Amino acid sequence: PCFLKDWEMHVHFKVHGAGKKNLHGDGIALWYTRDRLVPGPVFGSKDNFHGLAIFLDTYPNDETTERVFPYISVMVNNGSLSYDHSKDGRWTELAGCTADFRNRDHDTFLAVRYSRGRLTVMTDLEDKNEWKNCIDITGVRLPTGYYFGASAGTGDLSDNHDIISMKLFQLMVEHTPDEESIDWTKIEPSVNFLKSPKDNVDDPTGNFRSGPLTGWRVFLLLLCALLGIIVCAVVGAVVFQKRQERNKRFY
Repeated sequence: PCFLKDWEMHVHFKVHGAGKKNLHGDGIALWYTRDRLVPGPVFGSKDNFHGLAIFLDTYPNDETTERVFPYISVMVNNGSLSYDHSKDGRWTELAGCTADFRNRDHDTFLAVRYSRGRLTVMTDLEDKNEWKNCIDITGVRLPTGYYFGASAGTGDLSDNHDIISMKLFQLMVEHTPDEESIDWTKIEPSVNFLKSPKDNVDDPTGNFRSGPLTGWRVFLLLLCALLGIIVCAVVGAVVFQKRQERNKRFY
């Protein structure tokens, strides 16, 4: 298990095969979880896991999605959430990005960094030896003492999923005395989000945009519109009165 509070993982991987557009699948999952790898339905590993998962998904199961695949997404779970393959994990995804990592003629790399509650995922897919930002989330709480792992899954279609190397680096970060006094092995995996990922819908850019207007949002919009009308009316009345007074001076 990993007992580092702040770490960075570099993964050298390759996804390749003869299948053309949408005739391949399904992808790779990288894990930081409480339990050692247990076979299951989520890219070859168990569902309702405890910890962190990064999915490198190559096949769009949801025909209505606007995402462009291959697609990288992140999920944090305390055991209460189930990954929905039919929706490509959309309802439990924290963030994601499109990443063209399949059938590249050169080496492809992924970096996962966790430090002081900030989770960052970066890619090096262009053979330029430089990282490109994919995902950046704050407010992530992950315990120590979990296990790193990788798995892959295929269905009716197939592909080659190669993990060439996984290298873990310790990040030297100073923590406050209060942070040092915490038993990091007892932390429950969680994310301090202002809104639930379920409130979001797809965006072709790989980011989230707000979902349909709910009742309270409509109320706030109407209230703002009403206040705007009142302000305009008051300003108009003041301007009209001043013009009337100015006109009287010329009589």
